[in-house]
Amino acid sequence: MPLSRRHLLAASLATALLPLTARAQNKAPKILLRSSWQTVNIGDIAHTPGILHILEREFPEAEIRLWPSRIDNGVDAILAKRFPKVTIVQGAEAIKAALKECDFFLHSSGPSLVAQKHVAQWRKETGKPYGIYGITFSSKDPEAIDLLTSAKFVFFRDSVSLQFAKDNGVKCPIMEFGPDAAFATDIRNDAAADAFLKANNLEPGKFLCAIPRYRTTPYWKIHNKEQTATDEANWKNSQAMKEHDNAPIRKAIEEIIKNTDMKVLVCPEDQSQVALSKEILVDPLPEDVKKRVVWRDKYWVTDEALSTYLKSAGLFGLEMHSPIMCIGNGIPAIVCRFKQQTSKGYMWRDIGLNEWLFDLDDEAQIPGIVPAILAMAKEPAAAKLKAAKARDYVLKRQKESMAVVKQFATA
Repeated sequence: MPLSRRHLLAASLATALLPLTARAQNKAPKILLRSSWQTVNIGDIAHTPGILHILEREFPEAEIRLWPSRIDNGVDAILAKRFPKVTIVQGAEAIKAALKECDFFLHSSGPSLVAQKHVAQWRKETGKPYGIYGITFSSKDPEAIDLLTSAKFVFFRDSVSLQFAKDNGVKCPIMEFGPDAAFATDIRNDAAADAFLKANNLEPGKFLCAIPRYRTTPYWKIHNKEQTATDEANWKNSQAMKEHDNAPIRKAIEEIIKNTDMKVLVCPEDQSQVALSKEILVDPLPEDVKKRVVWRDKYWVTDEALSTYLKSAGLFGLEMHSPIMCIGNGIPAIVCRFKQQTSKGYMWRDIGLNEWLFDLDDEAQIPGIVPAILAMAKEPAAAKLKAAKARDYVLKRQKESMAVVKQFATA
């Protein structure tokens, strides 16, 4: 049956519009990723390759522009090598262009709404959608609450933050637990790690890593700035608590050396921990124990650290992001926390690792630290199964949460 003139016109119009429609459907969404908070802490470095890896895996069609705070200490080259398609946005003109050209703003993982002023800038200047991925939150600031409420989604990296946000008026339609992006970190420097292990007689699978910590990181010392009154008070408290907090880690090192054939690598997550680890963990050890303990006497960045962790039998200590990177790669890790670290440590409970989480502010929990670490050292196969189960749950949540990112970035 011949087509009517009206149908012929409609068909012609549809044919003419087809390329435009196809282009619209195939248009790569442009995401402005705000991340890379600092480089003196391998955890803060890890947020960025973590979120980039998740985006690469789950949302490969997206065009990513990274707006960093700091990518010094060689981090810029590491990111460029691992993610050559990612454009790094630096300078006023480049940022202005990104705000205009990008379709969606994604705030990456961090200890808070770190880039609050830039989220506000994006909302005010563009009116385009944005989302928050994997943060801890404890602010009652009305602007922060309003910004989270206006987001398309907010993923909190610990359930305590999620509940706090709900209790304090955040009304975002999608608020869920979403793991810290650093779980997905996969940047490696195997050559540097292998050279370090060889130089220190550390065999793969035959050593564990231990990390100390101050109650409050002395960033004023790291950045060579004048000490404020707050810095002075925090430093005084850190000095008062450092033996209390680190003694169980030191005792665990002794027990590992005495009861297993493992060695222990004492290493840093931030620059301040190089000297601290020698003072509080290594120097007080009995001489016979020290023979199988290696002290890392230099700070390292995330790629070499991760390659080293992957050669280990597990990790324990007072930090968070080295354990995160371990579990993300199936390596066992035990976390000790205290209130100065915010609520982020509770993510261990959220991913099924409550037996590997200890609160140093609760004296009743402290006696359990050494036995748990020793069990991890003596039963490596069981520990790896436990780590793998947690990793699988994290992968599941990454996939589910990134589907939400994709939904709104392509809307």
